[in-house]
Amino acid sequence: MSNYIFVAGGVMSSVGKGASTASIAKMLESRGFKTTAVKIDPYINVDAGTMNPIEHGEVFVTDDGTECDQDIGNYERFLNQDIGSDNYMTTGGVYLSVIQKERNLGFDGKCVEVVPDIPNEVISRIKKVGKNTKSDFVLIEIGGTVGEYQNQLFLEAARMMKLQHPKKTLFVLVTYLPTIKTIGEMKTKPTQTSARLLNEAGIQADFILGRASVPLDEPRKRKISIFCNLDQKDVISAPDVDSIYEIPLNFEKEGLGGRILKKLNLKSKKKNFEEWENLVATIKKEKPSVKIGIVGKYFESGEFSLTDAYISVIEAVKHACWANNREPVIEWLSAQKFENNDEYLEKIKGYDGIIVPGGFGVRGIEGKIKVIKYCRENKVPYFGLCLGMQLATIEFARNVCGIKEATSREFDSSIKDPVIDIMEEQKSLLKNKDYGGTMRLGSWECSIKQGTKSFKAYGKETIQERHRHRYEFNNNHRKILEKNGLVLAGLNNTKDLVEIIELKNHPFFVGVQFHPELKSRPLAPHPLFVEFIKASIANAHL
Repeated sequence: MSNYIFVAGGVMSSVGKGASTASIAKMLESRGFKTTAVKIDPYINVDAGTMNPIEHGEVFVTDDGTECDQDIGNYERFLNQDIGSDNYMTTGGVYLSVIQKERNLGFDGKCVEVVPDIPNEVISRIKKVGKNTKSDFVLIEIGGTVGEYQNQLFLEAARMMKLQHPKKTLFVLVTYLPTIKTIGEMKTKPTQTSARLLNEAGIQADFILGRASVPLDEPRKRKISIFCNLDQKDVISAPDVDSIYEIPLNFEKEGLGGRILKKLNLKSKKKNFEEWENLVATIKKEKPSVKIGIVGKYFESGEFSLTDAYISVIEAVKHACWANNREPVIEWLSAQKFENNDEYLEKIKGYDGIIVPGGFGVRGIEGKIKVIKYCRENKVPYFGLCLGMQLATIEFARNVCGIKEATSREFDSSIKDPVIDIMEEQKSLLKNKDYGGTMRLGSWECSIKQGTKSFKAYGKETIQERHRHRYEFNNNHRKILEKNGLVLAGLNNTKDLVEIIELKNHPFFVGVQFHPELKSRPLAPHPLFVEFIKASIANAHL
């Protein structure tokens, strides 16, 4: 049977529950245990696919086609493993399962109640993950903040699991300790309040991870220990770090791994952090930089830039930079600012490479197309992801092939022969407004043409990559586009779908219909990103 570690958050959102969960799992894995992680989202949405990326952040997609929270991406990157649909649940998904079971007489005519039937469904899903993955540890991140109504049922499930398996269940509370500048003192009261709110749910934290701008000192640890009812050794300092990949090593220095095993009466099978220590050493050492611009539209929120919508792209760029012994400098470029200001395009000269990531809708499209044209004409390394591939195709059709009206049906539903068209199986879905979980999702096969930059990157003819889209390259335009120099470097033979486009006589101009960023890991950077960064480094020396 697996051991279960629940991770909840206090004081505020974005306190670092996901990174903490992934880091604890990594730390235990490095001690020889098989680990996996589960994310619980307290939303009524059945999955993350219909959520606004500015509000919720990136929608991560797994091999099996689950649209889920970005924290699943953290788990995959830290543990270097593929995680499936069983490891993600939402309030909506749990309720839907219970209601469907009731409709199918799965409760044998009993009255179905919120408690205990909803928590029991949560527990059964958690145990299923442990059983199917044969993991020694299942870490469960509960979204939201303790004290919120939305996650009470999940805390109730955690309490019930502790009652069922008291020697195999632990609780971690991640809280924030603010330091008020005018006072100059780190305050523990918010943490004390969070611990009491967790107590009200019937749960005593076994560990408190104290997030703060600086490490916790002994007086703060002692106060938290006394007022939150736990051993001072179980108050773990979790200060801000330059890279989240430092966190497992920081936890290990604080003794967290040993304390977890002691509470569960377990011993390390081994203790090998060498590979991770080498990664962190590479990240922290001084090295030349490479400057990458990302042209998007989901990061602007008033006066703030919220980059969680593109978190996998950011991490993939970092992984590839470190593999090339470069320090990543990533800057955000608003697509809309390019639309009506040609002089703004001169900013592109200041970047070694440009990425246009995925997205939906018409806002900012013409600005992105202008950037793509500039990159094509001025030999700036360009990498287009999903929408970025489609827009590169449109730009080429307009400005090289002379198809002036070239566009996507997504942007103009009345166009007769778009360069990018809706996928055949998507037509009835959109007509019936069947949006949730109906895109082309998950892992699909792609055959790569030899002699292309993509083949050089992958080093093989057949690959698997993850998708999330409704629109595709219109095969009616293949001949004229190829005749004018567009290279169709990758194809899905089952659907006869263009997956990769390239340009010859360009240092790096590649667009992919899939999302390679979703499969990049710090210890296994994605080959296309690695080649893109190599080209960007070469461009920096010109």
